[in-house]
Amino acid sequence: MNSLGAGTPANTQGRDLESALQRSGFYPRLVTDVVNDALDGQESLSHLVHLETHFDRTEVQRHITVLVLTAEMLVIAHVDDHQLDESGEQMVAQVSTESVPVSQIKSVVLSYIYAQPQDYKPSDPARELTLSIAWSGGQRVEMGPASCGDPECDADHGYSGTIAQEDIALRISAEAEGLQAVIDAKAFARALRAANTGTIYHGHSELGATKFPAFGARLGRSHHRR
Repeated sequence: MNSLGAGTPANTQGRDLESALQRSGFYPRLVTDVVNDALDGQESLSHLVHLETHFDRTEVQRHITVLVLTAEMLVIAHVDDHQLDESGEQMVAQVSTESVPVSQIKSVVLSYIYAQPQDYKPSDPARELTLSIAWSGGQRVEMGPASCGDPECDADHGYSGTIAQEDIALRISAEAEGLQAVIDAKAFARALRAANTGTIYHGHSELGATKFPAFGARLGRSHHRR
């Protein structure tokens, strides 16, 4: 991996974020510039990089979401790419960023899935995690036909549903992305909750202790597609 930009102090968080963007293989130079621009010089305390790939017939669609926590802001950067021709030679990238004051975050929700719960041990990791963050008051409604539990019953029981408050939700699976991705997502959520509640996070780093500068201004290698 290439070093951080000249004059940038070495720091674990900066190297980790730069490495994560490089490993994603998803236009790392472009995504780095996008995130740096959104950070606007603020210091990175924790981060989460999440790459998703979807297959639509012969077309592969990918998008990346980068969450960066600073002392005052949660920075969200999202980049999609779109194929303009059948050969895939003509591509465009759509970029969006949002900066949310930490004080405005209303909830941080973690949902877990554990395999074989009857054999659970404290050392067993979650196999899947969904991180949901709400700050604007927006709500997601999921509706479906209600039932009485009788498989022979064909009466109309109306609809039932759930209302969840979230502005962003990321699903991280150990099977698809590796166990470390689930661990990293949990660590980021804990850091975000600590910042939001004004407490100290005793994880990979402590909020309120050493502050980490934003990661390197440029990656050395050109972006590439996998």
